[in-house]
Formats: sequence, structure tokens, C-alpha cells
Amino acid sequence: MKRTLGLKIDVDTYEGMKKGVPCLLDSLAELAIKGTFYLSLGPDASGLAVLQLLKNPRFLKKMLRSNAPGLYGFKTALYGTLLPSPMIALSFPGLVSRIVAEGHEVQFHAWDHRRWQDGLPRQSEQWIRDWFDKGMTAFRSVTGQNASSFGAPAWLIDDRVLKIVGDYGFNYLSCTRAREPFLHEGLLIPEIPSDLPCFEELGVKTAGENILSQLADGGLHVLPVHAEVEGGIWNTHFMELMDEIKKMSYTFSRLHEISDSLKRNQLAIRKYGMAMLPGRSVPCAV
Repeated sequence: MKRTLGLKIDVDTYEGMKKGVPCLLDSLAELAIKGTFYLSLGPDASGLAVLQLLKNPRFLKKMLRSNAPGLYGFKTALYGTLLPSPMIALSFPGLVSRIVAEGHEVQFHAWDHRRWQDGLPRQSEQWIRDWFDKGMTAFRSVTGQNASSFGAPAWLIDDRVLKIVGDYGFNYLSCTRAREPFLHEGLLIPEIPSDLPCFEELGVKTAGENILSQLADGGLHVLPVHAEVEGGIWNTHFMELMDEIKKMSYTFSRLHEISDSLKRNQLAIRKYGMAMLPGRSVPCAV
């Protein structure tokens, strides 16, 4: 069976953009691999996560398991509370240009990642529309073009989001955790889901082995990567995993290439659901 792997690289924080992205670009250049970077453009309000520590025991366990202080840094824990929120990709237009110049794909991930992740169900439909308008305007300002894909923060969507997404002319989405691509019910837009687990969900000691076991039989897969993690203190483990995957004769494709290769008339039409996946603190779209 053909072996294809897409790297979906989410940039969620200011530190992830400033330090993680350059590290990943160097790593991917060394490995001769191209990926798809989903950029958060607007304010880094990561400090608001302290509210989740108080409300959600699963979130606390995830932070402890993933060594969050080492991954994100002290200042990140204060952004949006005791420290003002810096803009994420908007602060680094030259770095965005470097991503593109080195042959990677850039797409739209978020305007305000933290407030979407923590509060989407409580927000109004107008808030969601404004969030997209701000994010897409910012994306155009740093790339000179419209995004052709959206990858929802924390794989969190609802029916209102999909209704609004349909107004932006996206060629494909990457908003869910599922085994294989499908068409979103009502939209008929292809979904390229992440089917493999994240490093921080399983812990660095077991993630590589688990991912390799899921790749053993070949096929099409998408690995979710985070600039703060695989471009941070776990970069060496990420490099080792990529070396092992290359030995398995996988071809690395950007997500738009995967989308273009799909026979859309053969894709199943599916309605997303929400489920709690191992290592997550809140439900994801599946």
C-alpha cells in the first residue's frame, strides 16, 4: 500500500512562532521534508489557561505530563493576564516569508487560539464571524494571499463554525481527528484529518513507538505537530522519529497535495462528532 505522511504543524503561541518555527524549519531542511504550517495570527492569551487548571483536572494532568513549563516558558504563562498579549504570526512577517520560501505550505489556524479553545461554545455566532474576519485579514497581510484551508484550534468546531467556514471558499479543512479523509456533511468540503496522536498526548517516552506502530501497514496518514513541542525541548525526539519514518519509505506531502490527490466523488460524506481522546483535556471533533 502507498505510504504517504502529511505533517500538520500548528503554531499556537508567540514563543512557538519565535523559537519553535525556526527550529522546525532547520530540522525539516536537514531532513529534506516539507510540511504544512497552520498559523495563529493574533494575540497570544495563553495566560488565560490558568482558569482551566482550576476548572479541569484533565488539563492539569496534561500540563504535568507534557512538562508544560519547559515547553512553553514562564512568560507564555502570563500572556493575556499579568503581561499583555503579543501578536503571534503578525509579529514575524519575515519568518512567515521564510516558511513559504523554503517550500512549505502556510494556512490559517487561528486569530485568538486561547479564547476559541476555552470558550467557543459560549461565544455568539457574530463573535465567530468577527474572529474569522480578523484572522483572514491578518493572514492576507503577512502572506499576500487568502488561506485555502482552515485547521480549527484544539480540533474544536460546531455547526455554526462549519456554516461560517462555507463563506470563505476554503479548498479543504483539517479540523478533526479521524481515520481517513471525508466530505463534511452540508459543506461537501474535503476534510484531511489528523489520524495520528500528538507527542504531548502520549508523552515523549511512548509517542514515537506508538506512532511508528500505526504507520507499519502503510497508507495515508497525517501527524499533528506543534511548534512549541517538536520545535522545542522535544526536537531531538521528533528528528529521531522522522528518520525512522523515512526508513519506512514514506513520502512526505503537504496537505494541499494530499487534498489535490483525493478522488472527491469517492469520499464518504460524514457528520463530525465530539469525543474525548487519550491524552486530551477536552473533547475533539472526530
